[in-house]
Amino acid sequence: MSVLSLRPPQWTSHRRLLEQKLVDLHRCSDYDHLRQIQAQILKADLHRDLFVAPKLISAYSLCRQVLPAVAVFRQVPFPNAHLYNVLIRAFADNSQPSLAFSTFCQMQKDGIFPDKFTYSCLLRGCSGTSSFSRVLMIHAHVLKFGFLSDIFVPNALIDSYSKTSAAGFAEAKKVFDGMPEKDVVSWNSILAGAVRAGEVAEARQLFDEMPERDIISWNTLLDGLAKAGEMESVFDLFGRMPERNVVSWSTILSGYCKSGDLEMARDLFDKMPVKNLVTWTIIITGYAEKGQAKEASRLLDQMEEASLEFDVAATVSILAACAESGLLSLGKRIHSYVKRSKLRLSTHVSNALIDMYSKCGCIDKAWSVFKELVDRDLVSWNCVIQGLAVHGHGKRALSLFARMKMEGIRPNAVTFIGVLCACTHMGLVEDARSFFYSMETDYGIVPQIEHYGCMIDVLGRVGFLHEAFHLAKTMPSEPNAIIWCSLLNACRLHNNVGLAEEAVNQLVKFEPSDAGNYAILSNIYAAAKQWEGVAKARTKMKGIGRPKPAGSSWIELGDTVHEFTAGDRKHPQTTRIFKMLDKLSHHIVQVGHAPKEMAMLPQ
Repeated sequence: MSVLSLRPPQWTSHRRLLEQKLVDLHRCSDYDHLRQIQAQILKADLHRDLFVAPKLISAYSLCRQVLPAVAVFRQVPFPNAHLYNVLIRAFADNSQPSLAFSTFCQMQKDGIFPDKFTYSCLLRGCSGTSSFSRVLMIHAHVLKFGFLSDIFVPNALIDSYSKTSAAGFAEAKKVFDGMPEKDVVSWNSILAGAVRAGEVAEARQLFDEMPERDIISWNTLLDGLAKAGEMESVFDLFGRMPERNVVSWSTILSGYCKSGDLEMARDLFDKMPVKNLVTWTIIITGYAEKGQAKEASRLLDQMEEASLEFDVAATVSILAACAESGLLSLGKRIHSYVKRSKLRLSTHVSNALIDMYSKCGCIDKAWSVFKELVDRDLVSWNCVIQGLAVHGHGKRALSLFARMKMEGIRPNAVTFIGVLCACTHMGLVEDARSFFYSMETDYGIVPQIEHYGCMIDVLGRVGFLHEAFHLAKTMPSEPNAIIWCSLLNACRLHNNVGLAEEAVNQLVKFEPSDAGNYAILSNIYAAAKQWEGVAKARTKMKGIGRPKPAGSSWIELGDTVHEFTAGDRKHPQTTRIFKMLDKLSHHIVQVGHAPKEMAMLPQ
C-alpha cells in the first residue's frame, strides 16, 4: 500500500500572512509603521479580534500613544479580562494611574472579574507618596477577593508599597512577613524597598537572610551601599559577587564618582570587560562634575571612536554636570553634537541646554535655544525665566511669565521661584507681594520654604525689615539658616543692630561653628559706632575656635578650571592677579566709589 506524501499548498491567504506578521506586533515601537499595520488590520476586519486588539494596544503604549490605544479598545464589542488588563497596563506605563484605576472600576461595572494579572498591571502605575492611599485600596480589594495567596500578587504589592514612602515600606514589610511562601522575587522586592527607604542596615540583614540570591539581589544591595557612601563595603561586596554584569560595574563606578574618588573610578572603568553608553556617561559625568574638562573631553573622543551615540538620558546627564561645575567648553561641545543628531528634536535635551547656558552665564545662548525650541513644556519656560531672573534681566523674566500664561501654560511652584527671584533683583516689592499671595488663591500652590525665602529677601533688600522678620516668624515651617542669613545681610545693608542680634542668635542654632555670622554682626556694630558690641562679637568669634571652611569660586579659561578660595595664595599667577585687583580697586575709587569702613576696634 503506497503512502501519498502530502505537501503544504504553495499559497497562503492574505489574512494568514497578516496574522503571522502580528505575532510580534506588541513589540513594535515605530509609530508610523504601527499606523500602517493598523490600516491592514482594519482592511482584514481583524480590529475586533481578541488576539489582535491587545497586541495593538500594547504597541501603542510602547509608542507613548494612549489615545489610539483607547480607540482600539472601544472597537471591541465584548472585551475580556485580558483586554482590560492590557489597557490598564498601558495607562500605568504612561504615567496615568488615575485612568488605570478608573478602567479597573469600569471593568467591574461591566461584570468582568479581575484576575491576578489585573492587580499587577494596576500596581505598575503606583509610585510616589500620592499613590500610597491607592495601593492601600488595591490591597483591600486583593484581600476581599482572596488573591493574596497567589505569590504573583503580594510580590506586586511589596514592590508598589515600597515605591511610595517610608510608611509604604512598613506596609510592604507586613505583606512580606505574612507570606507563607516567598520566592527570590519576593526577597528582591523587599530588599529594593529597604534600599529606597534608606534602611541600609535592614537591607544588609535581609540580604544575609535570603535563602537564595540572583544577580539582582547582589546589585540591589550594591546600589544601596553605594548610595549610602559606604564605598569600602561596596568594594568588598563587589569582590564577593559570584557573577557580575554591566549593572554591577556601573553601580560601583557611579559610587566612586559620586564620592569624588575619580582615580579609583577610572581604574575600574579601564578594567571593565564590557562598556555601554551608561558606563561611558557615568565616567564622563564624573569628570565633568569635578571640573576636569580636558579628561571629560578626551573620554568623549574615545566614546565616539567606539561608535557609541548619545541618547537623551546621557546627554541630559552630562549637560547637568556641566551646568553645576560651570564647564562651558564641554557644554558647547555637547551642543554641537546635539545639532548634528536627532537629539536636537528632544525637548528634554533643549531644556538641559537652556539650564547649562544659564548657569554658565551665557543667558543669550540660553535664550537662543529657547527661541528655536518648537515643543516647549513647562520646564522650558521655568529654565529660561529662572536664568533671566538670576542674571539681572528681571523685566524680561516677568514679561516672559506673562507671555507664558497667555499661551495657556499653567505655572507651578518652580515657576514662582523664578518670578519672585526676578522681583528680588529688581526690588519690586509690591509685585513680589502680589505674585506670592496669588500662588495659593489663583493657582492652588501652597508656598514652600523657597518661596518664603525669596519674599523675605526682597522685603529685606528694600528695607522692610520688620515685615520680613514677621513673615519669617509666621511661616508654616521653621525658617532655615538661609533665611536667617538673608535677614542678617538685610540688617547689615540697613544698619539695624537690634534685628541683626536676633538674626545671629537664630543662626548660631544652625551654624554654631561659623564665626562669619559674628563677623557680620561686628561690622554692623562698627557702622553704628557701638564699639562695645564690636568687642563682644570679636570675643565670640575667638571662642568658636575652628572657623568654617572658606568659600570658593571658579572660572573656566580654555580647558582649565581655575579655583579660588578666600585667603588662598596657591594659584601660580597669584602675584599678577593681586596686582590687577589693586589696579581695579584704585580705578573704582577714582570713578567715585567709596568703600565701606571695615569693622575695627578703636585704638
